[in-house]
Amino acid sequence: MTKKYHIWTEGCQMNVADSQRVGSSLESLGYSPTKTPEEADVIVLNTCVVRQSAEDKALGRVSSFKKLKEKNPSLIINLMGCLVGVRGAEKLKARLPYVDVFSPPSDPGPLISHLTQGEVRSLEEAETARRFLMLDEELILPAAERGKLVSAHVPVVYGCSHACAFCIIPSRRGGERSRPVGDIVAEVRALARQGVKEVTLLGQIVDRYGKDVPDGPNLAALLRLIHEVEGVERIRFLTSHPNYFGDDLIDAVAELPRVMPHIELPIQAGSDRTLAGMKRGYTQREYRDLVAKIRARIPACSIATDIIVGFPGETEEDFMETYRVLADLKLDVAHLARYSVREGTVAARNMEDNVSEEEKMRRFRLLENLQEKIVAEINQKYLGETVEVLFEEKVKRRWKGRTPTNKIVFVETEEDLRGKLLPVAITWTGPWSMQAALK
Repeated sequence: MTKKYHIWTEGCQMNVADSQRVGSSLESLGYSPTKTPEEADVIVLNTCVVRQSAEDKALGRVSSFKKLKEKNPSLIINLMGCLVGVRGAEKLKARLPYVDVFSPPSDPGPLISHLTQGEVRSLEEAETARRFLMLDEELILPAAERGKLVSAHVPVVYGCSHACAFCIIPSRRGGERSRPVGDIVAEVRALARQGVKEVTLLGQIVDRYGKDVPDGPNLAALLRLIHEVEGVERIRFLTSHPNYFGDDLIDAVAELPRVMPHIELPIQAGSDRTLAGMKRGYTQREYRDLVAKIRARIPACSIATDIIVGFPGETEEDFMETYRVLADLKLDVAHLARYSVREGTVAARNMEDNVSEEEKMRRFRLLENLQEKIVAEINQKYLGETVEVLFEEKVKRRWKGRTPTNKIVFVETEEDLRGKLLPVAITWTGPWSMQAALK
């Protein structure tokens, strides 16, 4: 009987990419996927701890599998990701004795070693890591995605060395490590051969790609190389940092037809005082100037941002600065979050979490309502227009796809649109999605 695995993934796109690679590694050992944890011989929980709510959810989920382990002692439970971190396994072992394997982010080595009784580890960890990170052209997507996956995530830089005051990622994922350019391009080629039409290059700060490699290529150069890969029709990248978004990267987006005009550029706060406390390294004016430069060079570009409300010491005036920036810039997407204390960060060590949860929620809702109006106005301009959409999957009776600017579009049809890049006429717009008809 074929052994089965179940993967639960929470958090960022990097975790999605990591889980995909774990699935591929397990299938190379003869396991097949199941959506039902009760049927699994191996359960992998790939966790996120960027906010307290995510950590609580991860701990709740792993606790829910304790009874499964009691019923089936041979079940292998693998806890992976940022909850474990690069140094956190020992603390968790005492707390979660029913977990068999603890894996740091982006490292299947402990799990593969456990399942092969150490045989893989005996071949040196470097070889295990090589297979997991897909540093050659042997990347095989998990069976459930092979030939069906339209858009894939490709990690290009792991970890982060920037250490914003609120962020736990550097302590959990380790320092910044750029992947070799040849390995990345080889992976993109392998994905294209398996039917993937769109790749998104990932990094905690993706526009720092190559900065840890002397005389190595930067992100702009990497985009130009990937643009030449046959079969890839769209290229995206996230998430960028304003300090490293140079003219060469703007030029690459402007000049390369298959690099999509959509940029993820977090501001985090509009107040210079708050930005300084966050250790972001730029001012509101510098962020505004960068957005203006991008829009001047790439007029059709959409821009997404991240904002945290309720950072320690954020006053009403500080918050209103953020509100005014969002109102003025009219960005296409605003990922909103309420500040959450994360142990091990600069903010947790040195700053008092002195904005109440009620006030954080009030500010969150004000920005949420503002952004809904902004996006509704932006999307309304698409009404009656013809745009190209890459269709990814069918959701109930409608096909879901995205425009070059990353707008979600639904088309109702009986045709199979998976992986097709088609012109459509926009017939309805809302703040979060649009509807269209095939041309």
